[in-house]
Amino acid sequence: MTNISDVAALAGVSTATVSRVLNGTARVNPLLAERVRSAAQRLDYRPNALARNLRKRRSRVLALIISDIENPFFTAVARGVEDVAQSNGFSVFLCNADENPEKEARYLEIAAQERVAGVVLSPHSSDTDVSELISAAIPVVTIDRFLSTAVDSVVADSQSGARDATLHLLDEGWSNPACVTGPVNAITAIERASGYRAALSERGRESVTRIVHRDFRVEGGSSAALELLDSANPPDSFFSASANLTLGIISALTSAGVVIGRDVGLVSFDDAPWATLIDPPLTVVSQPAYEIGRRAAVLLMQRVVDHTGSPADAVTLETDLIVRRSSRRQR
Repeated sequence: MTNISDVAALAGVSTATVSRVLNGTARVNPLLAERVRSAAQRLDYRPNALARNLRKRRSRVLALIISDIENPFFTAVARGVEDVAQSNGFSVFLCNADENPEKEARYLEIAAQERVAGVVLSPHSSDTDVSELISAAIPVVTIDRFLSTAVDSVVADSQSGARDATLHLLDEGWSNPACVTGPVNAITAIERASGYRAALSERGRESVTRIVHRDFRVEGGSSAALELLDSANPPDSFFSASANLTLGIISALTSAGVVIGRDVGLVSFDDAPWATLIDPPLTVVSQPAYEIGRRAAVLLMQRVVDHTGSPADAVTLETDLIVRRSSRRQR
């Protein structure tokens, strides 16, 4: 039996595009639409009316699409989303995009095809395409990062948190801090680097600015730290933009025989569960991860219930600098 995937393959388009053309749910490029109709005719495709009607019914399921399941920040976010969803009679299915734009696009396509009630998304970049969801009137709320598309968002104040962390290092007597942050297409990486720069500027230390961009991975933190340690003027302290990067930095420093808290200072974004278990305990910029998830889910439920098209809401939550021994300079 011919199905929608067969039509999509012959027409060279996505199954979502076939669905939009055959159901007339959104505008499609006329050339693409003609290819779809021609393919459907050649294959003698007949949509199943019952299945189509079932798909048009909005489910009581939310999709949570996160950028990295290994990041403990998203564990707390997921709990916040799930608690709100459950209390409103909704379920949540979790998708790990793994900082991969292709995986992310596939999960967004599936969410549109399955007509989930709404999507909470940590986008790979500000250019992530959510047009299929918008066309299907499926509300989207972003967390951690913004989209260029006007949708609701809940984020922490990354720039302010990074500024506080860098000022703290300078106040402790570390004079040459470096910043290890995420990729240049991630707004959180850019904002945390910006906060680092702002702190150096406030103290007249612009000349020591050193920023290394890596993927938000343990390996990225390790390679960045080794690169900085091997430089002509190695840093005496590090501001790390994520817990995973921090793990890599710690590994590199340990292998090089550098003692944290004595030879270098270290502050990390995110209060990971292991932050107090290492020696010395880690100074962190704590994000309200659970609250980010909870607030995002509340905004999403409001959109699910209210389809008035009110302007997008942008919520920014404060961070908290928690000082422990990794950043204290031994005197």
